[in-house]
Amino acid sequence: MKFYKYHGLGNDYIIIDPIDSTRQLTTAEIIRICHRNYGIGSDGILWGPLAADNAMAAVRIFNPDGSEAEKSGNGLRIFARYLWDKGLVSDAPFIISTIGGKVKATILDGGKLIRIDMGSVSFNSAKIPVSGPSREVINETLVIDSRELVFCAATIGNPHCVIIQDEISPETACSTGPEIETHALFPHRTNVQFLKVIDRSNIRIEIWERGAGYTLASGSSSCAAAAVAHKLGLCGPDITVHMPGGKLAIHIDQDFSITLTGPAVKVAEGVVDAEIFD
Repeated sequence: MKFYKYHGLGNDYIIIDPIDSTRQLTTAEIIRICHRNYGIGSDGILWGPLAADNAMAAVRIFNPDGSEAEKSGNGLRIFARYLWDKGLVSDAPFIISTIGGKVKATILDGGKLIRIDMGSVSFNSAKIPVSGPSREVINETLVIDSRELVFCAATIGNPHCVIIQDEISPETACSTGPEIETHALFPHRTNVQFLKVIDRSNIRIEIWERGAGYTLASGSSSCAAAAVAHKLGLCGPDITVHMPGGKLAIHIDQDFSITLTGPAVKVAEGVVDAEIFD
């Protein structure tokens, strides 16, 4: 089957068009294709374009562990860039459908930048979800290895746990992120962001992504972290999110609807050989 590979700030995805495959991929095949040593290597697979009501196309987003993600800011920019490269869309705004909701995409600067209207962030525990009574999950406490961590939780179609700290590091994300991802508070597991506020217009995050692990960049994580910083009054509505892979621009409206702008880069295209599944 043919594949296309792109990255958004080092967060890389493989796109497989269903017309190039005779069937849906199995979980084991998704895991093998995404494997850095035994496959092509990626942070996930974008399966599309698929037919969708009231949208230009739908896309399914698979994590490298074979699970399915509701939404991905980097994945959606990459998918929009792919549609542009294929001549399927122009620079007029268009709608992409995901299982986490519909988004509006706009191609900018000849494909070098893509703006995604990601939808609205909610802090409501029932929507995220977070266990316990219905509430806004702001500045609550969870215990990891006898340590109390103050967190906020949010959803923009997928779940996020944001922890503000004075200093953040990849080591903390890799050691603590997995335990938070699978904590009993989060029945669907959760993405995890460790957030440092630089000033009212800039934040830095380290990311542990549900189903993918440590990640250089994440669009939906950037949206959630920026929304939390704004909700707590630490930042204004226009925020640059700094990550190991690069920067994304976030704008937050009064209703906490989020616009994300950043690059998507084509890496390669080729054919997946059936031998890798043997």
